[in-house]
This record gives sequence, structure tokens and C-alpha cells, in this order.
Amino acid sequence: MHLLDSVKAFATRHINSKVAPEYVFHSITHTEQVVAGVLELATELQLSDEDTEMLQIAAWFHDTGYDQGQDSHESRGMAYAADFLKTAAYPESRIAIVTEAIRATHMPQSPESLLSQLLCDADMCHLGKKSYWERSSKIRYELMLTKGRFMSEEEWMEFEIAFMLKHNFHTPVAEMMYGAQKRKHIKMLMKQQSRLHPEGKPLLKTGQINSEKEAEKSILSTTSAAELGAIEEKRLVRGVETMFRTTYQTHNNLSALADHKANMMLSINTIVLSIIASGLVPKVMDSGQMKLIIPAIMLMLVCLISIVFATLSTRPKITEGHIQKADILNKKSNLLFFGNFYNMQLEEFQWGVKEMIKDPDFLYNSMSRDIYFLGVVLSKKYHYLSICYNIFMFGIILSVLAFALAFFI
Repeated sequence: MHLLDSVKAFATRHINSKVAPEYVFHSITHTEQVVAGVLELATELQLSDEDTEMLQIAAWFHDTGYDQGQDSHESRGMAYAADFLKTAAYPESRIAIVTEAIRATHMPQSPESLLSQLLCDADMCHLGKKSYWERSSKIRYELMLTKGRFMSEEEWMEFEIAFMLKHNFHTPVAEMMYGAQKRKHIKMLMKQQSRLHPEGKPLLKTGQINSEKEAEKSILSTTSAAELGAIEEKRLVRGVETMFRTTYQTHNNLSALADHKANMMLSINTIVLSIIASGLVPKVMDSGQMKLIIPAIMLMLVCLISIVFATLSTRPKITEGHIQKADILNKKSNLLFFGNFYNMQLEEFQWGVKEMIKDPDFLYNSMSRDIYFLGVVLSKKYHYLSICYNIFMFGIILSVLAFALAFFI
């Protein structure tokens, strides 16, 4: 059996059988959520397999000490982890890292190493997840069962808000992943507490926070420069994604509008041309009024030239449809447009897409290149359309004047 499987089996059996059922929050469910949390953080940071393994082991053992109650449970968890890992011939240096990470979860948390910080953040990651409300009610129930501490709704709101404002994630990646949702929870708690104080009483007895904006400022003021930098970077990424999405939509809408205008010109000029060819010209020839031939020919030429330019604006351009592997490796390809890849093999195309997704610069360069060439195509479309509309407008005016002159001469 793999070491992590053995650790999971031991921790699950130990917590389910030896931890009192009164600990409704610190159950195996909480441990599993912490393990999931360390995996999320480790994946985001792209930690090595060894570090990820040590984090998972520490997460499985960190609350096993609750078999004898809350007091000093971290020390017992450290002992259980050390004994188990020594039996499994785990390296002493790694055992020390695992036990140190467990020790750091003691409240108030004081992690020093990166792995300790990540475990502490995973231990509190529910504060920034949608599961917060369910987990919060479990803590309240656990306090009542284990300490006989029953809190009214007002007392609980004050307790939760104070705890949430005092708590800070220790790593920028945790703040980036969970911070925004945590601030939303605080705002919701503030709103709920304000409903309990309809007469405008202070929201907190400490008098520290009196509004949602102040609550958010309090959180941001205790966030380190590195964490704020990570938050700003995340916001920047979202801003870039919004920019690309909006630009694509604008270009597509403009392209659809150009095609609609071209189709309209094609329809109008085709109808006019068919009426002249089938109705006006034969009547002129039969009646012998040859003076109307020149205006009729002028009008036919106007319609014909307008049709040509309207067709040019909608005519598709066939490209080679194949991108060389060297272009992908040199980040000079654009796999976002079908005309560049329709002759590629599926496996080759999928490989190229994976290479593009792995490299943000490559991806953004491809998107910007795609937008650029969309703009070039749009420029040609609207250039041809402009010529088409000008020819149609001035041609119709000249043709009407020619017909008028023909009738009065």
C-alpha cells in the first residue's frame, strides 16, 4: 500500500473511532477538506511531489490529537505522526518538517516555513469557501457540546466577525484563492448583525468596526505587500481576460454588421438590375426612345459595380491551413483561427493548443495576433463597403439626373 493511502486509512480510522462525536466540526470531514485544501494550494504553487506528500501527511494527522480533547491536541497529533512515519521508515528530516507543520496550526497560528504556512491556510480555507456557512454552524454546535458554551445569535455574530477580521491568510496564494470570498462572508455577517441592531447600536462591542467598508479596509490593512501584489495580479489577469473578451465581441459584431450591409446592397442592386434588364431596356427598344438607353446603361453599370464591391467585402479568403511545428515552438503561430489549422492532424493541433495554454505569454500573443488580423479583415470589409455605398449613392444621383435630362431634351 502506498504511504499516503496508509496515512489516510490510519487517520480516518483513528478519528472516526477515537475522537468523540461531540466534535462535530473537527471530524474526518474537516480533515478531508484540509487535505483537499493543501492539494489546491500545492497545485497552484506547483510544489514538488515530496513537499506535496509532506503537506498531505501533516493534514491527515493535524487533528488526530482530538482523541483526548482540544487541549494540546497538536502535540498529540505530532506524536502520532512521528510514531507512524518512523514505523514506515520515513526520513527523519521529513518527519521533522511534518511535525513542525502540525505544531504551527496551534491557535493563534504562528507558521514559519512555507509548508507550515500552507497547512495553516488550508486549515482555515473554509473561511473563503462557499462551505463556510455550514462549517460555521458546526463550530457553534461543537462549542456548545464540548464546552457548554451557548451563544445567542447576537453573541455568535460578534464572535465570528471578530475572528474573521483578526484572521489573515499566511501566503499570497491563499489570499488570492480565498480572500475575496472571505470578504464577502464578512460583509454578509455584517449585514446579518445589522439586522439584529435595527436601532443603530454598535455592531461590535469593541467599537473597532462599524461598517462594511471599514471591515474590508481592516482586512486589507493587515494584508502584506506580497499578498496585495498577488491580489492585484489576479485582478490584472481578470482585466486582461475581460479586455480580450470585449474586443472579440466587438470585432465579431462589426464583422456581422459589415456582412449584413453587404447582403443588403447585393439584394437591392440585384433587384434593380433585374428590373432594368427585364423591363426597362426591352420597353425602350420597342418604343424607339433611344435617348433613354444611356441613362439605363448608367444605372446598370452602377448596380453592377456596387454588386462587385459588395461581393468583395464578403468574399472569404482561403489560407494554407497548416502551421509548422517550428512556428509553435517559436510562439509565432495562431491556433485560434480555423484557417490556420484546418489541414493539421488532430494530434498535432492538440499538442499545439497544449503548448499555447501552458505559456500565458504565448496564449496572449496568439489572442492579440488573432485580434490584429481580425482588424485587418474588418478594415478591408469596410473599405470595400465604403466604395460600394459611394458608387451606389452617387451613381443613383447621376442616373436619375440622366433620366431627367433625357425626358426633357
